[in-house]
Amino acid sequence: MELIFVGDPMCSWCYGFGKELSALTARFPQLPLRIVAGGLRAGATDVLDNAGKQMRLQHWARVEQASGLPFNRQGLLDRTGFVYDTEPICRAVVTARDLAPDADLLAVFRALQHAFYVDALDTTDGRVLAEAGSQALTRLGFAVRADTFLARWQAPEIQAQAQADFALARSWNIRSFPALLLRVGNELHMIAGSYSAAEMLERRLHAVLEETAARTGT
Repeated sequence: MELIFVGDPMCSWCYGFGKELSALTARFPQLPLRIVAGGLRAGATDVLDNAGKQMRLQHWARVEQASGLPFNRQGLLDRTGFVYDTEPICRAVVTARDLAPDADLLAVFRALQHAFYVDALDTTDGRVLAEAGSQALTRLGFAVRADTFLARWQAPEIQAQAQADFALARSWNIRSFPALLLRVGNELHMIAGSYSAAEMLERRLHAVLEETAARTGT
């Protein structure tokens, strides 16, 4: 069995969900967590105009109210010529997974979110992502230099792995993020298809586990 989190670091509801998911995994340490990068706006080319910024700020306000996590609104408003392409940051998640497969990838995922939502860094820039990603891995005890992270992030096979994550999410018919699944053998069970508090996630997970145990006699 494993939990599978499908999300995108530049999805604001995924940012709010990170705190809840961290709480859930602390309560269920026996369940490994797999992260699949969703690619919310992977490959986007349109420049974020003022209307787009205002729309996102409305989302951010709702997420902040629900989660209590901070947002740097001015950082978004001050950004000019910004293309909201989430492929680079998703690829950074895949890079961290490749460089340190035993690392707490959720911690890296949340560090990349913090870089965008709180530090207002340009997380479409490979060098920015390499700094944030390598620092997160180093804090977890995996000494990775930023230049090493950047070189791996740029590698064609990592780009292909990111695309494979996007395709996998689509094959599961996941069209919105965050999504949390429980895999039991070859079966996938939806735990949450949107932002949910840790208590609700725990209740749903217990219900699925009990249902599965009753059906299989385990």
